[in-house]
Amino acid sequence: MNQLAYTLAIEIFKLSKSFPKEETYSLTDQIRKSSRSICTNIAEAYRKRRYPKNFTSKISDADGEASETIVWLDFATDCEYIKLEVSKKLVEQYEEIGKMLGSMADHPEKFIPKKNL
Repeated sequence: MNQLAYTLAIEIFKLSKSFPKEETYSLTDQIRKSSRSICTNIAEAYRKRRYPKNFTSKISDADGEASETIVWLDFATDCEYIKLEVSKKLVEQYEEIGKMLGSMADHPEKFIPKKNL
């Protein structure tokens, strides 16, 4: 899942290169930040998986960033910076990541290292 999130963040980066200059410090920076934060929060969660509350917190943060990225995609689409078909595909993938993250948050015990059980 983290590989998918990383791949999508790179895709967002490439797409956002074509956004207008006036969006540099708003939409462009925000969509890049939120898409990248998904990966970093998942990585942090993995390292904290022996502590279920910390793990769940970081997974929840990643899920929030995925939702934020979807909103930024909506803005980019409505401002006609990206095509609707591209946006729909990305949103579907981020929603799939969100489902996986939700499942992970609901069942942190599945991710605790075996030696800690």
